[in-house]
Amino acid sequence: MVTRRRAALGFATAGLAAPALAQAPWPQAQPIRFVVPFGPGGTTDIVARILAGEMSRRLGQSVVVENRPGAGATLGTGQVARAAPDGYTLVLSVISALVVGKILGGDRIPWDPDRDFAHVAMVMSTPYLILVRPDLPIRTPADLVSEARRRPEPFSYGTSGIGSMPHLVMLRFLAAAGGIAMTHVPYRGAAQAATDVAAGVLPMMVDSLTAASANIRSGALRPLAHTWPEPVPAFPDIPTFRELGFRDLVVDGWSGIAAPARAPRPVLERLAAVVQETLEAPEVVRRYAETATAPGRLFGEDAQRFVREELAVWTPVVRASGATVD
Repeated sequence: MVTRRRAALGFATAGLAAPALAQAPWPQAQPIRFVVPFGPGGTTDIVARILAGEMSRRLGQSVVVENRPGAGATLGTGQVARAAPDGYTLVLSVISALVVGKILGGDRIPWDPDRDFAHVAMVMSTPYLILVRPDLPIRTPADLVSEARRRPEPFSYGTSGIGSMPHLVMLRFLAAAGGIAMTHVPYRGAAQAATDVAAGVLPMMVDSLTAASANIRSGALRPLAHTWPEPVPAFPDIPTFRELGFRDLVVDGWSGIAAPARAPRPVLERLAAVVQETLEAPEVVRRYAETATAPGRLFGEDAQRFVREELAVWTPVVRASGATVD
């Protein structure tokens, strides 16, 4: 009889323990998916992989980078907006998707950059550049404009996709240069575009300094100018568009980390603290310096407010640019 009661108690205890094990405290239950809304090898992929390793060590749980490119980065971003708000799915949030993609997509984008995301931190900023094959006789934006006007056929240029920030940068450059025409060749990520330009398949591309820094240092790509308002310390010889007369061509390519809205506040606060520690880790500082990437400085509510403000600032600019995803 005693044996039966003990056995029954044992089964009852086991039955109570199963849900407790299934609800292990975050982040012990499973690896964290870290969605990158572009293909491998581009700016966001580089930054995500730099951060993921350090975050994994600090959290005691794997942070697994998952590339989900498409639709100007809005595809992978939207998948995270619809994910369970449990802290196990994150996205590297990018200006291309949250601002440009949402503005261009309008009602076709079913998520809202502010309402449907909990923005954990801003993690980086980088300028964009026009980069040409080094064998071309083009060393400045003025050279590019002159050569484009002289040629009977328009130049082609590559970007990481229709409606991406590089696409918008080139559209703004072409408009500022007097409306010259070029042919856009969109890729699913910047890495293949860079390979094709270096190989002579395309004459030029627009990319971020984070992604292009190695190709610039090696001489595989020649930069003409960048979109920050001030010089980049690691590349002081690359001029700004502003100083070359393109005064309104100032763009900061920022990225952050976001979770689905309604994720538990303790989880978001822990993530923000871990990301801040990660950005200060010596290895991350070194890797950021190698790619001439500036670290983010906003966390939690400050990051949320920043995204909200960026959407307001860029909406009239994007609409005036004539950019389209059609």
